[in-house]
Amino acid sequence: MSVFESVPEQPEAKRLLAAALAEGPAHAYLLHGPAGVGKRALARLFAAELLRDGDRVERGTHPDLYVLEPLGDQIRIDDIRELRRDLHMQPFEAERRVYLVLGADTMNEDAADALLKDLEEPPPYAVIVLVAEDLGPLPETIRSRCQLVPCRRLSERAVREAIRERAPELPEEEVTTLARVAGGRLDRAERLLDPASARRRQALLSVARAVYLDPEFEPADGAEAILAGIAERGAEAKETAEARVAALELGGREAEQMLRRAQRGAERDELLAALEELEWWYRDLVVVAVGAETAVVHVDRLQELRADATPERLHAAERACELVRAAWREAEELQLSAPLALEALLVRLRRELGGARSLA
Repeated sequence: MSVFESVPEQPEAKRLLAAALAEGPAHAYLLHGPAGVGKRALARLFAAELLRDGDRVERGTHPDLYVLEPLGDQIRIDDIRELRRDLHMQPFEAERRVYLVLGADTMNEDAADALLKDLEEPPPYAVIVLVAEDLGPLPETIRSRCQLVPCRRLSERAVREAIRERAPELPEEEVTTLARVAGGRLDRAERLLDPASARRRQALLSVARAVYLDPEFEPADGAEAILAGIAERGAEAKETAEARVAALELGGREAEQMLRRAQRGAERDELLAALEELEWWYRDLVVVAVGAETAVVHVDRLQELRADATPERLHAAERACELVRAAWREAEELQLSAPLALEALLVRLRRELGGARSLA
């Protein structure tokens, strides 16, 4: 049985890490890919094999394991300086020391420059494992000194199996819908099973339909409804982070940074997820209109889609998909004002789809 068997899929990442274990590890690895696809689990299993002590690595108590992750918005130079001081200590028990840098793509420029010095000339006993969602913010000098280990979005089958395991009572069409909405991410699938998330999705899809069904639709009101869900998700993440802050006995600036990062990160992820689902709803209108129902994302709402997917709406729905996709790219790449961006998007969607409503 593979040491990485508990992590679903990721054959390329598993092959690269298994080869490293068999042939002897390099000095640095960079696991990269979307959130919720198993990067951190793979990194910890890799560390456990390198240190030959899975239990203490899992608990984070092995003396030769060093874990660094951002407490605030960034990993700063002081965090890397502390890691560097530890880096030059000989192993306590194992043959080597393993350094896990989680959220490596949040390193600011000074921190990345400081880490680069040890990536160029690391101690022979050290293995540095970086984990990042996005390669873009990491300097090429960092990337080129690590062995890249790519992690991909999971298949619908893998996500479906995880949902069935968590919620065996769900009807098949709902399992399929949630697996498709999760977009290959187990973290998102887990959140979608939460009743609060179900309410947020219901509100989002109500807005998506009101754009073309409600003669009195107001973009500002629609944006407010979506923003309420985003704020709710941020508050949930902050509450979870508060429990962690208390467990770590953090205070002052460190505690504030951790809470702010958790809340902002959750709000940003919820915004991107909302835009993805908006696009999928309008895509589903197109798919149903052209008779390709097996490709529908919202399988559990086929009856509504069949009623809404009139021939007159086909081209407007195609254009709506393009508008939402463009908004997603802007939200993903830029620091936008979510209220302004959402209201502007809904104004454009109303302009495209509102006219098609009168023809239906």
